Amino acid sequence: MGVQLSDLTQHKKIELTNISGKAIAIDAYNTLYQFLSRIRGVNGTPLKDRSGRITSHLSGLLYRTSNLVEAGIKPVFVFDGIPPILKEMEIKRRKHAKKVALAKYKKALKEGKEEAKKYAQATSQLEKYMVEGAKHLLTLMSIPWIQAPSEGEAQAAHMTIKNDVWATASQDYDALLFGTPKLIRNLSITGRRKLPRKKVYVEVRPELIELDQVLAKLNITRQQLIAIAILIGTDFNPDGIKGIGPKKALQLVKKHSNLQNIIANLEQVKFQTDPKIIEQIFLKPKVTNDYRLNWKKPDIDSILDFLCDEHDFSRNRVQKALEKMTIGYTEVEKKTTLEKWFT
Repeated sequence: MGVQLSDLTQHKKIELTNISGKAIAIDAYNTLYQFLSRIRGVNGTPLKDRSGRITSHLSGLLYRTSNLVEAGIKPVFVFDGIPPILKEMEIKRRKHAKKVALAKYKKALKEGKEEAKKYAQATSQLEKYMVEGAKHLLTLMSIPWIQAPSEGEAQAAHMTIKNDVWATASQDYDALLFGTPKLIRNLSITGRRKLPRKKVYVEVRPELIELDQVLAKLNITRQQLIAIAILIGTDFNPDGIKGIGPKKALQLVKKHSNLQNIIANLEQVKFQTDPKIIEQIFLKPKVTNDYRLNWKKPDIDSILDFLCDEHDFSRNRVQKALEKMTIGYTEVEKKTTLEKWFT
């Protein structure tokens, strides 16, 4: 789900060329779910190999990442670890929503309705073998990946705060609550996209959101932004408080200063979980400093074996993607060498 902060944040359209040469920590699960949801056939069926294993996530990981590397971007993928116990309710809600979507998909497919693909996209489930395959492919591509101890966005935000990467990339806004100075949205879905249930296409471009600008514009602190999120609902209290949206939450924060005062002034409001515990998840998340960031040229032969021989990818298409990656890394190496020479 992620917290809904779009109405309170300023989105600056950017191009991939604007972030060339920069390292970006990408929320891996968030990105893989995008691939599983979007990379499908006309009837909503995901891509599969001859053994019936889903490969949509591997397709997105190769082709979209090769575009980033070609543009001179240095991606690092951050995988979720053990979620906080408070996230169990949201995880159960998501599983139920997928079951409902699956039933609707099967019904729509049987009746030949256009909505079939829409329902199919909502059934996406990231299985263990998919995560393992994604990590294996990244290793062969010589792109660093990190196993977070808990929330991937918290780890990515931590790395951004430390200046080990330039920004965090995710579709969700939670990374802002975890303190990332810069959040990039649409990084992995850039390009021409069809609007749901409409015969209209739009050009999707990366968006940059800077935390200090958001806080300055709203005239609040990060802790107050977290309070707003808790009031409207996070992954750790999905329901939030009924009747309170982003704008009303902002008004309450400005009027009462902090979460404790807000709760004290709201009549008959009960949280299933102590909001202070949720606040601490964002303020003091579980993260690690045990990682190394090194980018090298891809292992072409091993990637061809893995994708083409094991998973039935087109050898010609894979080779073209790898050529783009090789060119991208060569340009980054030249730029890095020049920078070292003149510093």
